[in-house]
Amino acid sequence: MISFKDKILLITGGTGSFGNAVLRRFLTTDIAEIRILSRDEKKQDDMRHTYQELYPQHAEKIKFYIGDVRDYNSILNVFRGVDYVFHAAALKQVPSCEFYPMEAVKTNVAGSDNVISACVANHVKKAIFLSTDKAAYPINAMGMTKAVMEKNVIARSRQMLPGDPVLCLTRYGNVMASRGSVIPLFCDRIDEGKPLTITNPNMTRFMMTLSDAVDLVLYAFEHGEQGDLFVQKAPAATIETLAQAVLELKHSDLGSTIIGTRHGEKLFEVLVTAEEMMRAEDLPGFFRIPADNRDLNYDNYFSKGNPEFGKIEQYTSHNTHRLNVEEMKQLLLKLKLFGGTC
Repeated sequence: MISFKDKILLITGGTGSFGNAVLRRFLTTDIAEIRILSRDEKKQDDMRHTYQELYPQHAEKIKFYIGDVRDYNSILNVFRGVDYVFHAAALKQVPSCEFYPMEAVKTNVAGSDNVISACVANHVKKAIFLSTDKAAYPINAMGMTKAVMEKNVIARSRQMLPGDPVLCLTRYGNVMASRGSVIPLFCDRIDEGKPLTITNPNMTRFMMTLSDAVDLVLYAFEHGEQGDLFVQKAPAATIETLAQAVLELKHSDLGSTIIGTRHGEKLFEVLVTAEEMMRAEDLPGFFRIPADNRDLNYDNYFSKGNPEFGKIEQYTSHNTHRLNVEEMKQLLLKLKLFGGTC
């Protein structure tokens, strides 16, 4: 088991929902230090005051660093002495990336490569790179840039020497109630006395809590080898089911209106492609997809084909367990928005 005792953990993009979830999980443990790297000084200042109030005896473990993963020189020294890295910094909003795709490239592709280089230069032991279901069969700029990030992490993992960092990936779906997600938007509209807005009632999405996202990253830390990609099995629900569950929990009869699919949205999400499922290791609660480490000897591609190709089904939000309204309500009750702890 990987121990965080007396270790230094760095979280890029650490002022976001994931970074806060990690802090709540680890701050009161025997971890030595948690470094928060981001480019937003206001969010860092808010975070600093929040944890000084909530955890006065432990807040000194949190160290804040201003830097941008796009700028290698601004982050290089932040990694000094760091044992482990969670790379969460990204442009994540699908419509924003559709309108500014090159900005997504700078952060999601070049920025993640800068993180790898900083890990190598500072002898980090292990780094986990957070990806998204939108990287599987991507149709939008956010998913495309995350897919290239995944490819680059795997490519660079092949170049690592003994003693270099172990680079692993995690891929997960919709994190409920994270910043910018639809559940807080639904709650705000109810509070404003407005009906919920639904893009497509039949659209399905995987449903995970922030705690689940942290569990997935920790599982990758515990079991990951060079170039591994980990996926947590998760239930899914239609947007219509989710909206109805929120309305019932909020005791609202405002109903909903359909506004149409936004830029770059899919009808359903894929967590593991059919091609990845051919080599995936099916574990309790997870899939492990080892890196494809074939070389450029193309003759091997013809002699090592898989006769099962075409028979294996991808793992999607359409074919995983589908939550009904009551099941969705029970999951929502785990969230702080509805009185839970997640």
